[in-house]
Amino acid sequence: MTREEYKAAIEAILFASGTSVPLSRLSQTLTITEKVIKDLCTEIIDEYENSDHGVTVVRLDDSYQMVSKKEYAPQIRTAMDLRRNVPLSQAAMEVLAVVAYNQPVTKSFIEQVRGVDCSGVIGSLTTKDLIEEKGRLELPGRPLLYGTTENFLRCFSISSIDELPPLPQKQENPDENALEDDGQLSIFDDENENESDETITATVGEIIEQATAE
Repeated sequence: MTREEYKAAIEAILFASGTSVPLSRLSQTLTITEKVIKDLCTEIIDEYENSDHGVTVVRLDDSYQMVSKKEYAPQIRTAMDLRRNVPLSQAAMEVLAVVAYNQPVTKSFIEQVRGVDCSGVIGSLTTKDLIEEKGRLELPGRPLLYGTTENFLRCFSISSIDELPPLPQKQENPDENALEDDGQLSIFDDENENESDETITATVGEIIEQATAE
């Protein structure tokens, strides 16, 4: 197969799948290396982004998916009679922020940062497929660990967690330890806990507002 034929095959697979397809699956299917698949997908993405097509391809960690371009969301909602998603609550944004910047984290870690019970919010974010279970911590009781999902990346138009905006640096006393819970170290100290929590919430909140405004 030629390079163009490989790219066409990748497009066909992504279109037919309807969901994200792992890089490893594409490599196995087309019997070419993952590096070549990455290069081909990058070319496909560039071609779609520089064209007037209504669809494009996005990278979600080590997977790729064909999606509609965000500027056509209003027409798609009208055509398919889709209702606009209800914006996340402030509590949900705070929990999502803590998980996004500290993952994988336990429920008790999240509650330590926020100072309130988060069972309901965690359940809601899990139902919305924005966070998911990422295994268990090897400590007594083996608490569940939570992290963001591929859908989180898709909703906020980023390819990986590394693309989240960096948090502002703050001065820390090297002789003082951060809060510790279930064997995890918090990025917050007692004196600046509320300020840091608000900073993270605001950062992720901006991303959420951009996504829900589309």
